[in-house]
Amino acid sequence: MQKVVFITGISSGFGKCTAELLVQKGYVVYGTSRKEVEFDSRINVLKADITDVDSVKAAVETVIQKEGRIDVLINNAGMGISGPIETALTDDIRLQMRTNFMGAVNVIQAVLPAMRKQQSGTIINISSIGGLMGLPFQGFYAASKFAIEGMSESLRMELKPFHIKVVVIRPGDFTTSFTSNRKIDGNLNENNPYEPQFRKSLSIIEADEKGGMKPEFFARELARIIEKKNPCSSYIISTAEQKLAVVLKRILPDALFASILGSHYGIK
Repeated sequence: MQKVVFITGISSGFGKCTAELLVQKGYVVYGTSRKEVEFDSRINVLKADITDVDSVKAAVETVIQKEGRIDVLINNAGMGISGPIETALTDDIRLQMRTNFMGAVNVIQAVLPAMRKQQSGTIINISSIGGLMGLPFQGFYAASKFAIEGMSESLRMELKPFHIKVVVIRPGDFTTSFTSNRKIDGNLNENNPYEPQFRKSLSIIEADEKGGMKPEFFARELARIIEKKNPCSSYIISTAEQKLAVVLKRILPDALFASILGSHYGIK
């Protein structure tokens, strides 16, 4: 029986590459997008906004009506807002959390009744290395991913009696449209006391992203995880250097690690 995969945010980047690869591998793929996109005709595109509960429910119901099940949920849709925490606009903070965290919650809540009924399924939540360590001027993005991490730990225990697995994926830097689509704090201008340091750090952040790995690599790694009978609870998909940073975060004193990380982003 072909597995049915439901992916959010397939218009570009990880979502697009993953959807294209999985359909080539014989999966039945449904993907959400807020805008009209053209894909391989084998990919079922559903227009939906993960921040809209009714929109999400309608998309999930469409899949259940057509396929009768959802075997794998990939919570991929998300966005980033950068800027100083002190001067961040409340609307921007809400947008960041509503999209990255509550968007994932909306989809999980819509999918779980079907997975519980079938007594099986895998939920894959896309977090970030930024969900393991706070990065300068990425405070609320990091907060949204830290929230994904904590929620996933709780969810994993709650769903064990229903034989539903929860896997967290933590990507490092990749070359995707995430960089060009990043929203900048609306309060940033020449009078903002953080502006010079922000621009310096942002240039380093964007250089790391633009020099990162290709999303096709991410898709291949994610496909391997989906194919595992008993996947681990979490995976880091990144360069060896970024994996080392995660290890150092665990073993070094907090002050020393913060100094090393801050130095990388040009903060003295």
